[in-house]
Amino acid sequence: MDIPGKLTKLKFKSRFKLRTKELEYIKDKGINKIYSHACDFIQERVAPAELVNDGKQTPMRGHPVFIAQRATATCCRGCIEKWHKFPKGRELTKSEQEYLVSIIMEWIKRQNS
Repeated sequence: MDIPGKLTKLKFKSRFKLRTKELEYIKDKGINKIYSHACDFIQERVAPAELVNDGKQTPMRGHPVFIAQRATATCCRGCIEKWHKFPKGRELTKSEQEYLVSIIMEWIKRQNS
């Protein structure tokens, strides 16, 4: 899965980078565990139809997936609707969740190479 082109050119989004701490975390945990975390975070934090704290559920740091979510506009339903065209107010389908996870993982792989 490729990251939408316009998204990669945004100055705000392009400033997100994985630092040594996050790269070491990926190395220690392994990419499969990071993938599992991405699946869990998408399912629990952005997939539900109604989110009490939408727009505030994804921290700016602390985990490689959080940083990737910010960089790929998969951090909240507002960004997901704007950039990935999945409407707010309904639960994300399994296919939509997989799409978002694939974008997150692609961004992480690019940062990790």
